[in-house]
Amino acid sequence: MFKRAPKRKTAASSYSLHNTVKLVRGGQDYFDLLETMIIAAKYSIHVQVYIFDEDETGKRIASALTEAAVRGVKVYILVDGYASKNLSKDFIDNFLRVGISFRRFEPILKSKSFYFGRRLHHKVVVTDAIYCLVAGLNISDRYNDIAETKAWLDWALYAGGDVAATLAKVCIRRYKAMLPKMEVPINPTPLKISGGEKDCAVRVRINDWVSRKREITNSYLEMLQTATSHIIIMSPYFLPGELIRRRIREAVNRGVRIRVIQAGISDIGMSKYAERYLYRWLFKNKVEIFEYQKTVLHGKIAVCDGQWMTVGSYNLNNLSAYASIELNLDVNSPLFAKKVERRLQEVIETDCVQITEEDYNKRTNVLVHVLQKISYNLLRMALFLFTFYFKQRE
Repeated sequence: MFKRAPKRKTAASSYSLHNTVKLVRGGQDYFDLLETMIIAAKYSIHVQVYIFDEDETGKRIASALTEAAVRGVKVYILVDGYASKNLSKDFIDNFLRVGISFRRFEPILKSKSFYFGRRLHHKVVVTDAIYCLVAGLNISDRYNDIAETKAWLDWALYAGGDVAATLAKVCIRRYKAMLPKMEVPINPTPLKISGGEKDCAVRVRINDWVSRKREITNSYLEMLQTATSHIIIMSPYFLPGELIRRRIREAVNRGVRIRVIQAGISDIGMSKYAERYLYRWLFKNKVEIFEYQKTVLHGKIAVCDGQWMTVGSYNLNNLSAYASIELNLDVNSPLFAKKVERRLQEVIETDCVQITEEDYNKRTNVLVHVLQKISYNLLRMALFLFTFYFKQRE
């Protein structure tokens, strides 16, 4: 399929073939689908997420999960111990009262004012081991369309088939409990998903330093090493490490066109300053930059040559590469990849502003550049201190 196909066995051997997939944009569409999946579940539901907020959206999904447990569905919820630390005792007790298994993913070291260790940053839902959602979205109002407030831009992959069974096993292992064996219908044929693409090859990709897994990082490296034409990357908090930058430069030198969609409006001001500090490097290496303008950008998705794509929780920075637990799905299907590419192209054309080197230099005076450099070095130092030990273990 590619002119420079890598010789690694993992490039193809880990794909499952009997899957139907659909790309879902965040906001109301995502949460309507999530609620529908929960309502339709008959046997089991796994929800593993970084942030589960006790707001309108969180209460809506909690209510659906509670009703599922009451009708006899086994429900397992795992949230990050830091990001979801504000859930009230009453909120959690309501889960426990109906038999929902609820756990927090705890850090290595913790006190009232100190937290050290990997974060559960992935976002995955699996129902009956045959349907799944893998996303960058948390369960919170900011990711939903609430009243007049538009959701942050994000994406999820909805899949039915073999990959869901694989993800159910991933969730059980991550939950760290001896769960009872559940009888679920085995359906090796593609499932009916309205508007979905059938017979897609899908693989689960995980980054987790404890398990010494860098599969998502390797997916991005594979994209950059094998691309022959073009790549579109959408990534907030875009601070790629040296290895990714080297592969970007090599890809461009081969004639690959690389477009990066970044946040124009960021929820972390320092991160945006740091990202813009790298713009000069991107200009030098002929990478095209587009800033999304409508809302906060939170989606993490990339497509290569209109042939295959990846989507999930992974940010292109060292925190995702070396510290957090991340999960993506890769889809190897030219027909589906081209659909994804068209949707990203639409976002570029309608909701983004291209940042040219001339425009950047006009609006970036000496003071702004100094602030960008300080932000970049502070974040780089923080990431270095946090990930130094883990990188030494490689």
